Amino acid sequence: MKTKKLLFLVLTFLCITFTVTAQRGVRIGYIDMEYILENVPEYKEAATQLEGKVQRWKQDIVKKTEEVDLMKLNLSNERVLLTNELIEEREEEIKIKEDEMLKYQQDRFGPNGDLMIQRRQLVQPIQDQVFNIVQEIAENKKYDFIFDKSADVVMLFAAERNDISDVVLRSINRAAKRKEVTTKRDKAAVEKRDDLSMEEDKEVTEREKEAEQKKDDRTKMLEDRQKQRDSIRAAKKAEFEARRARLLEERQRRKDSILEVRNANRAPTGDSSDGDDDGGN
Repeated sequence: MKTKKLLFLVLTFLCITFTVTAQRGVRIGYIDMEYILENVPEYKEAATQLEGKVQRWKQDIVKKTEEVDLMKLNLSNERVLLTNELIEEREEEIKIKEDEMLKYQQDRFGPNGDLMIQRRQLVQPIQDQVFNIVQEIAENKKYDFIFDKSADVVMLFAAERNDISDVVLRSINRAAKRKEVTTKRDKAAVEKRDDLSMEEDKEVTEREKEAEQKKDDRTKMLEDRQKQRDSIRAAKKAEFEARRARLLEERQRRKDSILEVRNANRAPTGDSSDGDDDGGN
């Protein structure tokens, strides 16, 4: 419904414009943004890298989901052996793990997640470049309208001669080549230049060492945190195993006590019958 209204407004606007500019005629062109993006090497490379990230994120979510399912299964199997306090602790751990998994999923694939943000960052520079090129082409070639074929406006017919996508694409490629040449020249100039003094070299080395030291300190901090978490987890596991062992031991003592009582009740009360026989003789 929204598309039909938009199409109606566009056609109405075109009809008015045709009437005003009937004497000189109207020039209309269009581009296919999807076609342009698919043929920009930088976009294709970045899109491939982003897809790799997406696959890793999906694997992380699957792994986290499997961990939660395993915790639920273990709790279900061991529930009869646990006290109410232990059951509540295990259920709380499962809830925390589930919340972490859901938050991770939202942070990666939610409306404001990493995927949407990085896609916008990936497309925006090329869209801006296309917009500037289209403006330039429209002014130089005297186009009245240039549409995007891949946008919401429905194009019932589009003559191929009006497609300027390749023109835009060639402009993007030329700009990329000029940038590459400029980069090479700058690189060559940097390679030829050897103006750094001994003091400057020393400062650069010190900065590199400082950066490396900060990196090592951060790595050590993360390792210490991980060790602390592992220690806490191991302590909780040991406490759980000790409670479970005490519970099983208590159950076994109760069973043994019940068996002793039963055996005592089954045993003969005394040798009174033998005594009677001896007296009779």
